[in-house]
Amino acid sequence: MKFLVRDRLLGIGDDYWIEDEQGRKAYLVDGKAMRLRDTFELKDRQGRVLIDIHKKMLALRDTMVVERDGEPLATIRRKRLSLLRNHYRVALADGTELDVSGKILDREFVVEYDGELLALISRRWLRVRETYGVEVLRDDADPALLIAVAVCVIHLAERESESD
Repeated sequence: MKFLVRDRLLGIGDDYWIEDEQGRKAYLVDGKAMRLRDTFELKDRQGRVLIDIHKKMLALRDTMVVERDGEPLATIRRKRLSLLRNHYRVALADGTELDVSGKILDREFVVEYDGELLALISRRWLRVRETYGVEVLRDDADPALLIAVAVCVIHLAERESESD
């Protein structure tokens, strides 16, 4: 499954559609303005909230939290003691971890679980400017979660680069 994400996103208060590979609207990212913390909702075509994404307020390092139905699903932060700034860890609520690495700001990175590729995020195979793709490689993977991970990691990397 491939999804196309417009790259003018990630401004708080911005809303944008993520399309499937046939160009149909698949998910709406609803940026919530006027909040104390960075907040996004990932909604389906009917407007139902699938995933809530927000910045953790009291954390030593920038951290994003992903929730489903009010329950924590994942916590995303830059990997501690990583020499590479483009390395993030996703701690899932069930205790497993996903690893995100690559050129985050260039939109060329992967999401892995235990060395196995789950998703590939890339601009390479697209011709549309300011767009990147999220290719979910496993049929049993949760596309909404993997898209939320990509959105969070890019948001964290951009915030970090702005503060440098």
